[in-house]
Amino acid sequence: MAKFNLNVWSILSVLLIVAAVVFYLLWGIFFDGWNMFAKEYMGVYAITITLLLFGIFGFLLAKKKGEEPAGKK
Repeated sequence: MAKFNLNVWSILSVLLIVAAVVFYLLWGIFFDGWNMFAKEYMGVYAITITLLLFGIFGFLLAKKKGEEPAGKK
């Protein structure tokens, strides 16, 4: 089982991932903007990808920061 160290950074990262998914879904529902290749929706995808990548990388960094080096006990 994976051990997750919940700290402020990992919670913030999960919130960013959730915000990206919710933003994308709500935008698609309200404005019927599901065509990824339409020029007028590029900003939506830019915001979604930015939130998602910050969330993923932040979560990975928070997980890496919480790990103990292999040589130290």
